[in-house]
Amino acid sequence: MSDLPESRRTAAPRGFRPRIVLWVVLAFVLLLILAVAWVGVRAVLAKGHLEQAVADVGTLRSQLTGGDTAAAQKTARHLSDEAGAARSLTGDPVWGAAQVTPFFGTNLSAVRQVSVVVDDVARNAVSPVAGVVGKLGTDSFAPKDGKLDLQPIEDAQPAVAKATKTLSVATKDADAIDTSDTLSPVTTAVGQLRNALSSATAQVTAVNRIVQLAPAMLGHDGDRNYVLLFQNNAELRAGGGIPGAVALLQAKDGVIKLESQAAGGSFGPYDEPVLPLSADTTALYGSITGEYMQDVTLTPRFDVSAKLAQAMWKQKFGQQVDGVLAMDPVTLSYILRATGPVKLPTGDTLTSDNAVKMLLSDVYAKYPDPAVQDLFFASAASAVFDKVSSGGYDTKEFVAALTQGSDEGRLRLWSATKGEQRRLSGTALAGELPTATAASRQFGVYLNDGTGSKMDYYLDKTVAVGSSVCRKDGRPTSVVEVTLKNTAPADAATSLPSYVTGGGSFGTEPGKVKTLIAVYAPANAIYLGGTQDGKPAALQTTKDGEHPVTQLRTVLAPGESTTLRVAFLGSAEFANAGVQAVSTPGVHQTEAKPVSFECSDPTAAK
Repeated sequence: MSDLPESRRTAAPRGFRPRIVLWVVLAFVLLLILAVAWVGVRAVLAKGHLEQAVADVGTLRSQLTGGDTAAAQKTARHLSDEAGAARSLTGDPVWGAAQVTPFFGTNLSAVRQVSVVVDDVARNAVSPVAGVVGKLGTDSFAPKDGKLDLQPIEDAQPAVAKATKTLSVATKDADAIDTSDTLSPVTTAVGQLRNALSSATAQVTAVNRIVQLAPAMLGHDGDRNYVLLFQNNAELRAGGGIPGAVALLQAKDGVIKLESQAAGGSFGPYDEPVLPLSADTTALYGSITGEYMQDVTLTPRFDVSAKLAQAMWKQKFGQQVDGVLAMDPVTLSYILRATGPVKLPTGDTLTSDNAVKMLLSDVYAKYPDPAVQDLFFASAASAVFDKVSSGGYDTKEFVAALTQGSDEGRLRLWSATKGEQRRLSGTALAGELPTATAASRQFGVYLNDGTGSKMDYYLDKTVAVGSSVCRKDGRPTSVVEVTLKNTAPADAATSLPSYVTGGGSFGTEPGKVKTLIAVYAPANAIYLGGTQDGKPAALQTTKDGEHPVTQLRTVLAPGESTTLRVAFLGSAEFANAGVQAVSTPGVHQTEAKPVSFECSDPTAAK
């Protein structure tokens, strides 16, 4: 043995190394197969948990809408368990290592991120909110003995605020998921998650504002006083309608009373605007905006209208109010769906079906005296308010009525407290000018009556908006189309009361409707041109702050209609955003329709 060469004494047996390599390869392949199987099995299990979590979301929404808070709490716990299980299944080291493999790794990473987002939302948004909702019933939001208990709403503030923050972060995390190389089912799932989060974030953000604002604004921390403007859509103003009746709304720790009612015409005229008006407001709507209570809503900027109303109230009554609320008869009809019929002192019965016609048309024939008409409006608002303050209404229907009124621009709220107003900003209640964001570009169509009458009850309005990128620099061209029609009877000049037709007192023949149409674009857009009924139109072009504005005066006889088309050039930054149009709420609600156009001539009629 000692005579053997050194190399022979240390050499391995022949064939040993290949066997080691083979076993290593086989072991690696086996581990790989096991890892793939492991990940595959866990992926199937995670998918099941995520699908169940999604189903729970639908169930939870129905239960909360139906007021079944006990069942909602149980569903919320199950949702949290399912989301947590999905997160756990996609969070082990094997799954983590598999995320770096080509192709499959991108899909596994996306599934993992979806699981994390859903679990975060379940634990930090759904569960906390379900906890506070579970302590409330539908009746908690209805007054008892004339008082609304504000403490449960205040107790809910931290949970709702936490949910809002969680959903905001979750939305950003979902948007950051890379789906460029994912399989179709994964891409679809991520898209559904993003859509769900976008909708939920908007809703919870709105609820958070309400929960944070309601206690203080309803007098939980001290008495509050608000001016209530009851707007009449039969005589349009850009902000809704002429403030025909005005009242003081008092809130004291959840006890709300309607006091000090007055006719809108009893304020002013003042020798000069009660507050300084911007040059833009004066140029577009005149100094009368600040000289008559009935004209404060000529501007679509509700914060301006509210400050003017606040100042006029102080001049008349010597009282500094804490805010201004505006509503119209259409909103009142929505509220009557919740309260049921209301008996008026006149003997009339106001219902959700007859309120609009009675308040905006029948009253003028039945009570020719304008002073009596004002009293009728005031008594109607007071009667409905008394029914609401007593708690005699369906809470879900009442909330739905306020939401619908707000969404349609019929319900507005301004607070003199800067912190509260900042929270209101960006909501439908604030009544702000159109904005442009990555998600949406808004345009505004605002109508002001020029007849000096109540003929707008017969004015039909249709609004359409569309957009296309027509230029090499990527800047979008947008078109807003407005059609107005006078639907009054052919013999309106003689068959309708002179108070309705105006009687020609302000220069418009009885039966005709004179309207000023103002079309607003988002800030810094560029006006490209406009036509009326397919022909070049002599439009007034100006600005309201940074917003381009075009304005046109029309006069329509019964049965006549006219169509205005206006084109604007927008910023390339928001070229892919959807387009929307908000407009002055009339007697009848219509949604903006899409409109198409040729890039070569965007204002031409098609």
